[in-house]
Amino acid sequence: QQSGRRYNLFLKRRLRIDKRHQSKDSIFFRDGVRRIDFVLSYVDDFNKEWEKKWERRKEFESNLQKAGLELEIEDKKESEDGKIYFVKIHAPWEVLITYAEVLNIKVPIKENDIPSTVENPLDCMLTPFRLPEKVMHPEPDYFTAPFSKDKQELYLINDENTFFSPSMRNRIVNYILARCPYGTEEGKKKFGIKRLLNNGTYSAAYPLHDCQYWKKANDPNCDNERYTLYMEWARFLRFYKEQPLDLIRKYYGEKIGIYFAWLGFYTEMLFLAAVVGLICFLYGLFTMDENMSSKEICDPAIGGEIIMCPLCDRECDYWRLNTTCEASQYSHLFDNVATVFFAIFMGIWVTLFLEFWKRRQARLKYEWDLVDFEEEQQQLQLRPEYEAKCTQKKKNPVTQEMEPYLPLTSQAVRFCISGTTVLFWVSLIIASMIAVIVYRLAVYAAFASLMENTETLQPIRGLLTPQLATSVTASCLNFVIIMILNFIYERIAIWITDMEIPRTHMEYENRLTMKMFLFQFVNYYSSCFYVAFFKGKFVGYPGAYTYMFNSWRNEECDPAGCLIELTTQLTIVMAGKQIWGNIQEAIVPWICNWWGRRKARNNPENLYSRWEQDHDLQTFGPLGLFYEYLEMVIQFGFITLFVASFPLAPLLALMNNILEIRVDSWKLTTQYRRPVAAKAHSIGVWQAILNGMAILSVVTNAFIVAFTSDMIPRLVYYYAYSENEDSPMSGYINDSLSVFQISDFPERNKPKMVRDNFVICRYRDYRYPPDHERRYQHSMHFWHILAAKLAFIIIMEHVVFIVKFFVAWMIPDVPADVKAKIKREKYLTQKILHEYELEKLKERLCQGDKRATEKEYMATEGRMELTIPM
Repeated sequence: QQSGRRYNLFLKRRLRIDKRHQSKDSIFFRDGVRRIDFVLSYVDDFNKEWEKKWERRKEFESNLQKAGLELEIEDKKESEDGKIYFVKIHAPWEVLITYAEVLNIKVPIKENDIPSTVENPLDCMLTPFRLPEKVMHPEPDYFTAPFSKDKQELYLINDENTFFSPSMRNRIVNYILARCPYGTEEGKKKFGIKRLLNNGTYSAAYPLHDCQYWKKANDPNCDNERYTLYMEWARFLRFYKEQPLDLIRKYYGEKIGIYFAWLGFYTEMLFLAAVVGLICFLYGLFTMDENMSSKEICDPAIGGEIIMCPLCDRECDYWRLNTTCEASQYSHLFDNVATVFFAIFMGIWVTLFLEFWKRRQARLKYEWDLVDFEEEQQQLQLRPEYEAKCTQKKKNPVTQEMEPYLPLTSQAVRFCISGTTVLFWVSLIIASMIAVIVYRLAVYAAFASLMENTETLQPIRGLLTPQLATSVTASCLNFVIIMILNFIYERIAIWITDMEIPRTHMEYENRLTMKMFLFQFVNYYSSCFYVAFFKGKFVGYPGAYTYMFNSWRNEECDPAGCLIELTTQLTIVMAGKQIWGNIQEAIVPWICNWWGRRKARNNPENLYSRWEQDHDLQTFGPLGLFYEYLEMVIQFGFITLFVASFPLAPLLALMNNILEIRVDSWKLTTQYRRPVAAKAHSIGVWQAILNGMAILSVVTNAFIVAFTSDMIPRLVYYYAYSENEDSPMSGYINDSLSVFQISDFPERNKPKMVRDNFVICRYRDYRYPPDHERRYQHSMHFWHILAAKLAFIIIMEHVVFIVKFFVAWMIPDVPADVKAKIKREKYLTQKILHEYELEKLKERLCQGDKRATEKEYMATEGRMELTIPM
């Protein structure tokens, strides 16, 4: 009986194999001629809404056919799991030319005859990093013009089937799908594929990849661009190769192409910052033995004889300064003269990066025919959701047509709810940061007591101090809280942006971008701001400590400074985010796809069609690029806002980005359905955000050098207080520590157990000693240092800002050769169009067309002649 079942199953599969003559890689209808431009899928789930969904699909597909699209349905019996229907959509020539004109799509009119720029003689050195010419430039460079149905003879139409690229075709079909009506419900006109996906009428809508990524298609009509992208771009072994941006743009569209161009350029510029940062780090490493401060701390005769005041109440004992010997040595790695140089360098680097990116972007705009493109027409038009939710209408002053609008009162209410929600979540982040600070204050005493009384920890006590243990655990806890809040807030941000009902796609993206960036800015950077600018600054002094909520004594910095703790915080959050991001981006989609395809792998090859393979992949989604940009911009903040504390941050970012480019390209090529092509002429609102962070970074780094590092106190001591000409920095540690008389301790601050009888203890501050008439008040030394810090901030900021603005002024946003090419192409394109109009008018005159007059011919000819000198 079991053998009979197997035989019947074999016959059933054999029948299905014989019935389908297409290859599994076919991207055409059953006739093998009409290309599949889009696919819709649905499952017949016989529940209470089955009939309603069936009616919607019937109406929707009928309206698609009325719009000129051709449909072909694959029955569920033909699918791999026997449950899913597939609706294949083809856009015929008439539909393509109609909507190409609506979307203002530029198409070739003549091959570009402008000579290319003279090659750089040093280009031969870059040969190992180059890709083959056919990969880098998959099609010739053309002069282009917006498509017009009335001027089809003007364009280079060799084959109607291939004139519009697959990415153009899927963009046109998606435009129709987004606006096609499917009926009236509750008195409202309903339309758009997005609503049908949301209410479960269809399960998916996507354009097809052109082949499998690991091998070429059998069909000779297939371009195999996906395979080329995988072999030449998406594999990690190609990490040292340039990116085939023209092919990426051709396959995925300009919006995705501009992202990878920006990410590649950012990575290239990081190489310079990483090299300089590494040099600064090596300088600190090689000069560790020359650091007089750590020598004095480690010296048993100096640091070993200095008794420090307890770092917490009751639980902490007095301690000797030389117990922080290793920490002070490691602190010198990041807190040295090179720190100031690197902070100034990064202020200038960020300006060079932004200015050179503008030039690179201008070149891409010319090469990708985006010069006259301000905003995509589809983005300027109303969102389908806006049209559906706004019932009231008013006349558009430009078009003089009635269009939906959202009343001002409704907008105000929605913005109030949105602003309150954002404010609540930002307050929640600040509250979580305060909770982490309370954790730091509460567990410090526990770590101090544990390390003091546990013999097994004695060998590592010099390296793992209570301050470091507290900082590391608090940073890890803070990172976990950041990830949890991120996960929740992403969904909240999308919900409140939808609730605002933005008018256009561009408005929607901009509003969501600002909400998400504001939240993540506070979420990721608040802990770093605390360590950099607040920790150890409001401690008070022995006998008069300041307390948070009158319960927990504020943290003090290590005698070697707070900079090493800021470095620890930055490293954990930055590295943790990058590792977690790569796991989310690469491993999770791979596992999901493997799980979805686990059954299909056992079926005969030609039972698993191209549309089914793509159906089982993950959806990239309209906000896919948004998260990619957000991830990189947050990283940009880490390497600019706090780089003075960690010169190796650009190196970490460089290594991550080399991996990021290949991870993003791999997942896009292998793990995700093909995204719908979209245009974009720039990185959009992210440019303004990067400019703002560049300005803020100068301020934050100046404050870090002044108030977090020990650079200024050392310089003040060197030039004003040093008494030893042979060794100017000797005595600095003793000078930087104030004296406190133990008998002045209140009961609340005294240690429970005191092993030795000390008369005085030292603490990090500049105050008068107990025998002075102004005991425990700030000394003149303190005010000298404060004045020097403020002067340094003002000088550094002005110097860097002057250099930044001068560099920005010196570097034009558009290269001179690109300006010349744009003007040349505009002139030649205009000339070609005028010659075409003249030729058509001449034909009409020869044919005796009464509507064509000699005066019209002369006017057209005169217009062409007048244009030439312009």
